[in-house]
Amino acid sequence: MSALTESAPGYRAGRTLPLRVELVRQLKRRRTMAMGGVLAILPFVLIVAFAIGGTPGADEDGGGGGSRLNLMDTATSSGANFAAVCLFVSAGFLLVVPVALFCGDTVASEASWSSLRYLLAAPVPRARLLWSKLAVALSMSLAAMVLLPVVGLAAGTAAYGWGPLELPTGGSLATAETVPRLALVIGFIFVSQLVTAGLAFWLSTKTDAPLGAVGGAVGLTIIGNVLDQVTALGSWRDFLPAHWQFAWADALQPQLEWSGMLKGSAISVTYALVLFALAFRNFSRKDIVS
Repeated sequence: MSALTESAPGYRAGRTLPLRVELVRQLKRRRTMAMGGVLAILPFVLIVAFAIGGTPGADEDGGGGGSRLNLMDTATSSGANFAAVCLFVSAGFLLVVPVALFCGDTVASEASWSSLRYLLAAPVPRARLLWSKLAVALSMSLAAMVLLPVVGLAAGTAAYGWGPLELPTGGSLATAETVPRLALVIGFIFVSQLVTAGLAFWLSTKTDAPLGAVGGAVGLTIIGNVLDQVTALGSWRDFLPAHWQFAWADALQPQLEWSGMLKGSAISVTYALVLFALAFRNFSRKDIVS
């Protein structure tokens, strides 16, 4: 069958399931719109919360609540600070959800709809199908991470004005440096979430239940966060992606520090490549019956 397919006039494996077609299909889904709506609304919820509760940190005694990074005290200093706070409060869990959703739902949903075998019979090569779906899923995950701070920056500027990025360690970043530093933070958060993306995508090739793939990826990510809190593990925690998830705090220092972000990125990319490879290996050998 493959020989006949390859010799068919006009057939090009690389032209099957174009990225544009897959992107439009995913953007039209209700879960995509719902996820985008949640991320776009969050900054306004925070603005209302600050308006009701007063200046962040005003009623705190300066204790040790923020051992890693305490951006909350500077949330209302400027639109840039507010955008950074939006990332801070969402990076640990909320931004995990769209990554797991977009990457875990992509293949499993086709199987649950019994449309996967028809895509492969089109014929779309298995590797091409996975590459298309993975590229679109990662693109949408990145878009979700960009959407939140962009809305936060616009809403925060309208509410608190535009100004330099006030640093929790003291001092501030010049206005010209603010956007590049925030872009670096977004980039690192995206790279750190590649492990969740890999888990979700691999599970999506193992099950016909989209919620199983999404929930499994979120659950394993939470387990990683819990293990990172177990100090008895000592230096073993350095090999957990969760251990480096807030390394982007080094980008919000007067002098940019790269070491933590580079280590975290190396750990995340390594795990992600292994998981993506497992997904392709599993799907290439899987008997597609749905």
